[in-house]
Amino acid sequence: MPFFDALSAVLPSGRIVRDPDVIAASSRDQAAWAPQGRAAALVRPQDPEQVRAVVAVCADHRVPVVTRGAGTGLSGGANAVDGCVILAMEGMDRILEIDSAEQIAVVQPGVVNDRLRAEVAGHGLWYPPDPASSPWSTIGGNAATNAGGVCCVKYGVTRDYVLGLQVVTGTGELVRLGRRTRKGVAGYDLTALFVGSEGTLGVITEITVRLLRLPAGAPTTVVGAFDSLVTAGRAVAAVAASGVTPAALELVDRYCLRAVDDWKNMGLADLGDVLLLGRIDSGNEREAAELQRCFDTAGAGWSTRSTDAEEAEALFAARRLAYPALERLGPVLTEDVCVPRGLVPEMLARIEGHAKTNDVHIANIAHAGDGNLHPLIVVPAGDDAARARAQQAFESILDDAIALGGTVTGEHGVGLLKMRGMHAELGPEVLALHRSVKAALDPAGIFNPGKVL
Repeated sequence: MPFFDALSAVLPSGRIVRDPDVIAASSRDQAAWAPQGRAAALVRPQDPEQVRAVVAVCADHRVPVVTRGAGTGLSGGANAVDGCVILAMEGMDRILEIDSAEQIAVVQPGVVNDRLRAEVAGHGLWYPPDPASSPWSTIGGNAATNAGGVCCVKYGVTRDYVLGLQVVTGTGELVRLGRRTRKGVAGYDLTALFVGSEGTLGVITEITVRLLRLPAGAPTTVVGAFDSLVTAGRAVAAVAASGVTPAALELVDRYCLRAVDDWKNMGLADLGDVLLLGRIDSGNEREAAELQRCFDTAGAGWSTRSTDAEEAEALFAARRLAYPALERLGPVLTEDVCVPRGLVPEMLARIEGHAKTNDVHIANIAHAGDGNLHPLIVVPAGDDAARARAQQAFESILDDAIALGGTVTGEHGVGLLKMRGMHAELGPEVLALHRSVKAALDPAGIFNPGKVL
C-alpha cells in the first residue's frame, strides 16, 4: 500500500496536512542559522494511539519522523528533513492528573510550561524548570531537550523532575518508562536516557513530573553592576566559593542592556556595562547579604537589593527580554556552552577575544551561577562576510569550552548546530556507544535522522 494511503487508513480525517505553506510554517525552530529540509506532510495526532499508528506506518515505509512541540528550540533539532513526516504534538495538551499528596503531575507533551506551573500553583505546588521560553514552550519539548532555565543553579534541569514517560518506540510500540514513586532503581534508567535525546530515540506521549511545594513569600533580588565581563565573572566565582547557592544568578552585558533599552526604554544601560542578577529564596536575608558582599568584594561599581516583589521581578524581566531584543538587530547565532564555575572569568575573556579576532558583535547573557554561558553573535542581515566570521567565532567558542573542561551545550541541545562540537567533546568511542543505543531503539533509523549524531 502506498505510504499516504497507509497513513490515511490509521488516522481520522483532518489529521494529515499536505498544504506546503502550512507545512513550511512548522518546519523549523528558532535557530535561524540551522538548515531545514522539505517535509512530505504534517500530522497532528490527538492521542498516544494515533502517534503509535503513525510511527508504525513510517517505520514500515522507512519515512523519517521529526517530532515538534512549540518550535522554540535554538539548535535546529525540530527542523524538517527531506521527505519526513512532522509530528506536531501541540494538540495533545491535557493535564491528566495533579496529585498533591504525592507531589506529581501527569501531562501530555503539548502542555505549555507556564500553564502547568499556574495549574499546580493552585494546589500549593511548583514545577521549577523555567526556560526563557516558558510562556510558549511545551513540557514535551522541554523533556526532549532537557531544558534548563534561570533557576537551574539551585533547582536543576528538566531531567531532575521527570519521573516517568510514555513513549512510542521505533518498532511502533507504546511503552511506559520510569515510575511514580520518589525512589526506584529497577532496571536501566531509560527515562533519563530519553530526556534530552532530542527526538532521536522515540516519541514522548506522556510525562510524569515531580513537583515541589510552592515557596512561601517573595524572593529577594540582588543586583551588582560591573565595568567588564571579566570582573563580573570574578564575582560569579566568588559566589561559588562562598557557599551560598542562589535560586538564580544571571549575567547581562551592555549590548543586551542597550538592545532592551532601545526596545522597551527601561533605562538599564545607565546602570553599568555588565549586570549580575541574583535571586535568593524568600526570608533568607543572611544569604542575600552574603551575595551582595560577594559582588562588592569582586569589584561591583554599585549594588543593591530589591525591597518588594514587584521590583525583584522587574529586574529579571529585563533578562528575559534580552534575546528577543537582540533579534531585532539581525540574525542571532546563539551559543550555549557550559564551563566549571571557577572558569567563568576565563571563558568570558576568551569570548571577548573571539569577538575582536573575528570582528563580530557578541552580546552575552548567562546562567552564570552554573557556568552556562550564552554568547549571542549578531550579524547584519545580508552580510555574508560577517556571517562567515560569526560561524568561525561560534566554532572557536565551542573548542574553548571543551578545552576548559566544559561542554558544547548546557541546555539547548545539539540539534544541527552543535554536531561537530559534540563529536569533538565525546570522541569516537563514546559516539559509537550512542549509535548502538539508537540502533537498538530505532532500528529503522526514522527518528530525527541527521541530528545530534
